[in-house]
Amino acid sequence: MIIINNFIEYKALEGQMVGFSGWYTIDQQQINRFAEATSDDQWIHINEERAKNDGPFKSTIAHDYLLLALIPHLWMQITEVRNMKMEINYGIENFKFGQAVLVDNDVRLQATVKSVTNLRGTIKVEVEAKLLIRNQIKPAYTGNVIFLYHFFEKNNRNDDTLD
Repeated sequence: MIIINNFIEYKALEGQMVGFSGWYTIDQQQINRFAEATSDDQWIHINEERAKNDGPFKSTIAHDYLLLALIPHLWMQITEVRNMKMEINYGIENFKFGQAVLVDNDVRLQATVKSVTNLRGTIKVEVEAKLLIRNQIKPAYTGNVIFLYHFFEKNNRNDDTLD
């Protein structure tokens, strides 16, 4: 796990692949709960028998938005950002879904810090996220997530000179 205390430490990671989360199993119970929470109850996600008999994957599959929603949890396994007042999930860009994640597949996040910018005390971090599927070559998705961080003042001294 990488520990980040301030803008300077984040900036030093720019352009680097910073690591992988642990493996995370997508089970049917989680898929069903997500379907209920989002009212997205397509049979390919929740009807195990029909998916087995009629579906292209012969299995139920996870919702793509469920997989996106895992990013903050998996990101926190790669980094520990300390000394901050607040973290905001600011945006997602250029996401492409490459492969379905079947029920009971294991996934993990691979993260690369693409850019780190100090916007007058608000630190904007763009991370390339790839969701890898165990024993598969093609990732479930790739794209960029953007986080905003507000560090405590004592950790941001002189950061404006580093842009």
